[in-house]
Amino acid sequence: MLRQLIGTFVLRPYVFGFLLAYLLLAAPAWGWRRTLLYTALGYLLAFGAEYSSIHNGFPFGPYTYVSEPTRERELWVAGVPFMDSLFFVFLTFAGLQAARLALAPLRPGRLHRWDWRWARPFDVPGWRVWVLVGLLTMGLDVVIDPVALLGERWFLGRIYLYPGGGPYFGIPLANFASWALVAWTVTGGFLLLERLVLGRALREWRGYMADALGGAALFAAVLAFNPAVTFAIGEVLMGLVGCFWAALMLGAVVVRVGRRHA
Repeated sequence: MLRQLIGTFVLRPYVFGFLLAYLLLAAPAWGWRRTLLYTALGYLLAFGAEYSSIHNGFPFGPYTYVSEPTRERELWVAGVPFMDSLFFVFLTFAGLQAARLALAPLRPGRLHRWDWRWARPFDVPGWRVWVLVGLLTMGLDVVIDPVALLGERWFLGRIYLYPGGGPYFGIPLANFASWALVAWTVTGGFLLLERLVLGRALREWRGYMADALGGAALFAAVLAFNPAVTFAIGEVLMGLVGCFWAALMLGAVVVRVGRRHA
């Protein structure tokens, strides 16, 4: 298992790069215990959804992982790539922070436009932020999944397929709705725990300079990475469609960042 775990790092450095960025952004504001809890919660719920899907088609619809090319080279857990469930941890975090930036109040601060801190960093995000998290995370998959499905043409490798195909670059539409469902489950579960338990047991959320921008920057980085790969493998139409969705999702956040005061 140790050899396969090391192989996972070697094969998927970009995944762990994004994961490290998430940890460095979340821990100073949430604290390590809250951050590790979110990591475990996100991984376990995502793994459960993927395990269920490859066995009974819920919630992502029927799809199949292709383990043969990397079975001995990276870590697989009960038929699911270890790294795959990790995606949901930093993607839902990025969606959560981008949704907060779009809707939650910011403090003006002494540095004005560059002092992008939350006006009330300790407040637990409300239902509007929670709803937007699911939609933004679903939007990430709209950009990610088409190029990931072509993984044999770049360094991801072919790790899964949809036997029945689908209307959106070979992907069934139910898959996208399921990403929203999983994102709502992960973030909703975390925020509920925060209200009922963590807010009393742990110190309140903290803010730091430009903390409102960090998660949104991670969100934008993921959006930029995938169209870049898409264009690199020569899928121009897919890349243009991905850029369209990325611009649409980032538009509301950019408008919010353009405001100077809470």
